[in-house]
Amino acid sequence: MTVKSVLLAGVLAISSLTLANAKTYEISLAGPTKAGNLTLKPGQYRLKVEGTTATFTFVETSKQFTTTVKVNTSDKKFDDTRVDANKDNGTDVIKDIQLGGTKTQVDF
Repeated sequence: MTVKSVLLAGVLAISSLTLANAKTYEISLAGPTKAGNLTLKPGQYRLKVEGTTATFTFVETSKQFTTTVKVNTSDKKFDDTRVDANKDNGTDVIKDIQLGGTKTQVDF
């Protein structure tokens, strides 16, 4: 292999990693939280949305939880990823999540 082809392979590998991470969002939950049909324990999660499916990955254990969502598009981009939730009998219930850097809002 030539140096040029090795460099090209490296650039492509880095580009694919960047694209894979582009659709993952970090959220932190302070207490027990319901998201759709899921009950998530407190901690850090990575959220990935594909179509009408949201996958929460618990950072501590890498365990994944999946639920169905409704995806809406806003007129303007959201600056930050924000979780909008209400309290119900001591448990937070997520209404929606606005995905930072996009016009996407995920409703539960």
